[in-house]
Order: sequence, then C-alpha cells, then structure tokens
Amino acid sequence: MRKLLKRPDFGIIAGCIVVFALFSIWNPRQWFDWGTISNIGQYTAILGILAIGQTFVILIREIDLSVGSVYGAVGIAFAGLENNNVSVPVAFVLAMVLAVLIGLVNAVLVIRGRVTSMIVTLGGLFFYRGLVYVTTHGGVTGVPQSARENWFTQLLGGHWLRIENGFVLLLLIAWVCGVTLHQTRFGNHLLALGGDPASAESQGVPVNRVRTAAFCLCSFFAGLSAIVTLTNQPQTSVSLGTGMELEAIAAVVVGGTLLTGGRGTILSSILGAFFFTALRAQMIALGASPSWYVSFVGIALLILVSLNTVLSKRLRSI
Repeated sequence: MRKLLKRPDFGIIAGCIVVFALFSIWNPRQWFDWGTISNIGQYTAILGILAIGQTFVILIREIDLSVGSVYGAVGIAFAGLENNNVSVPVAFVLAMVLAVLIGLVNAVLVIRGRVTSMIVTLGGLFFYRGLVYVTTHGGVTGVPQSARENWFTQLLGGHWLRIENGFVLLLLIAWVCGVTLHQTRFGNHLLALGGDPASAESQGVPVNRVRTAAFCLCSFFAGLSAIVTLTNQPQTSVSLGTGMELEAIAAVVVGGTLLTGGRGTILSSILGAFFFTALRAQMIALGASPSWYVSFVGIALLILVSLNTVLSKRLRSI
C-alpha cells in the first residue's frame, strides 16, 4: 500500500475510480452507452495526445502556454493545404513540420534568448492565434469531402471494431513515450534535467539538446492532436484549440507531474485527460450548463493536487 501511495499518479487514479463509481451509480444507462464510451474515448485521445507533449516540457521545469494556438494553427494549415489540392499524406507531413518548427523557435528563444518559457510561449499563444486570423481573414473551410474519404484520413479518424482510431493511436503513443521516458537515455536525461539542472549538466547531460527536443515534441503532439481532431470532425473555425492549453496543463498537473520538474509519468497525464473528459461528458448528459465545467476543472485541480501534496508530505515523515 505504501508503494501505491508513493506513486505520483495515486491522486488521479483515485479520482478516476471515484468518477467511474459515481457515474456508474448515478447514471448507469447513459454512462455505459456505447455512444458515450466512444465520445469519451475520442476526446480523451485529443486531450491526451496534447497532454503527453506538455508532460515532456513540464518534466524539465518549463511550460508551454502556446499549445492551444499551435493546435489551431497546425489544424487550419492541414485543412487549408487539402483545400488547395495537396494530398492528405503530404498535407500531414507539411503540417507536422510546421509544428516542429514552432517548437524549435520556442526552444531557441528560451535557450539562446534566455527568456523564460512562460513569457516565450505566452507570446506564442497570442502570435500564432493572431497569425491564424490574419492569414484566414477570420474565415476557414473544413476538410474537403475528397480528403475525408482518403485512406490516410480514415486511418487517423475512422473506426476499427467500433473503437476510435484516435484512441488506439493514443495508446500506441503512450506506450512508446512511456518506454522512452523510463527505459532510454533520453528519458533519463529528461528526468535528471528536471530534478537538478546543474547536477545533470555536470554529469554530461546535453541540457540544450534535451530542452530543444522537449519543446519540439510538445508542439509536435499539439499538431498531431489537431489533425486527429479534424479527421473526426472535418468542420473547423479560427477559434480551433482556444483554451486547450489550460486543459492540457491541468490534465498533466492533476496526474501528479510536478511543475518543479523531475517527477511524473505518461500514464498519469492520460488519466488526467480521461478524468476531465469523462467529467465534462457526464455533466452535459445530466443537463448541466457547459459553463459549469470550467468551475469543476478548477475545483478538481485544487482537490487532487492538494491530495498528492498531503500524501507526499506524510510519506516522507514515515
């Protein structure tokens, strides 16, 4: 039991169990409906992929506030390329290159410009969103019908055995990233840099390269999440991704990843995404105003983070 309590994701595991049990008793017919399960899986995939990228940045004591705008910019670029008769696979590659370049710019400004990541990415949040408005003149069209029927679009946004392909992709990414984080040199470097940057550098960790990789991965997953969204929901708007940066950060933090870096798991971020997605889906199903969801996110964030903090302090004193 002590080993379980020491896990950084104990709070979110307990929270997910409580949510599952509560809705199973309160609204079992709606909760166990396959349509509800499919929708929760779809939105967990979208937020979960975004949260995985944010996890890499937070693990090294940084933060990326621009992912919501990157999500919007890459998604709209992907749809725009397809509307200009670019093939779906090529549009995907070009959109993902854009995402990685944005992450690279963020990393260069933080490392070479010596500006804090909060300021750099906050500026990026406004800049990339403004860029979307300027380049689209406030109006965008969704993914064209021909692109929706393409095999690559179906691969990312279709259904296999009635399971959302996006959710299958999330599980695959989670497994790869989990192995990378805990069983590779790069993962060790990430955790070491987050734990003690000075010590990590003295031990030969390539600090700047690790930071650059983390920011690029964060933007890459933000872009991938947007494309997964559009392959499921081909209609879009210039507000695509607005506010998602805060949901992604909340999912990572309630999962037990420390904002001070060096501690966290990929699984915890996915559970955080599931927790918020399930909560929103059931609140809407029960007739609650969507506006209340924002308040519940804040309450859940305070409760789960406080629980993790109290448990950590008590376990250290044992």
